[in-house]
Amino acid sequence: MRSFGDRVRHAVLFELIGLATFTPLAAIVFNQPIAHMGVIGVVGATVATLWNFIYNLGFDRALMRLRGRVQKTIGIRIVHAVLFEAGLVVILIPFIAWYLEITLVAALLMDIAVVTFYLVYAFVFNIAYDWVFPIKATSQDERAIAAAAR
Repeated sequence: MRSFGDRVRHAVLFELIGLATFTPLAAIVFNQPIAHMGVIGVVGATVATLWNFIYNLGFDRALMRLRGRVQKTIGIRIVHAVLFEAGLVVILIPFIAWYLEITLVAALLMDIAVVTFYLVYAFVFNIAYDWVFPIKATSQDERAIAAAAR
């Protein structure tokens, strides 16, 4: 299971890289001032960082309880990414609508595009993160599983 410090590093790296990519791209795609997309991005990243930390702790605990290990298959990674983004949509839609002075429906449509970007980004980022920072196996069985997965 990942340590507290590792989870902090994961969340911060995820949001910094995502924000650096999202802000200019969103300004172009949504034809909004970069400053507005920057505010949306920073608020979204802050909320997402907190959500990411809480969500991943809970997801890993659920995996340990259900499977006895935290290693993720491709299928589990897909479920992980989809559930994370669904929770984030519910949290962020009201803020986006209020800040950009658009309807909740318009904010939802905008967020669907953002979620699509972050869904793919989260999937790729988490695979890369696990490759760069592999989970340290804590038992002989987990070490064997980790070795077989490489």
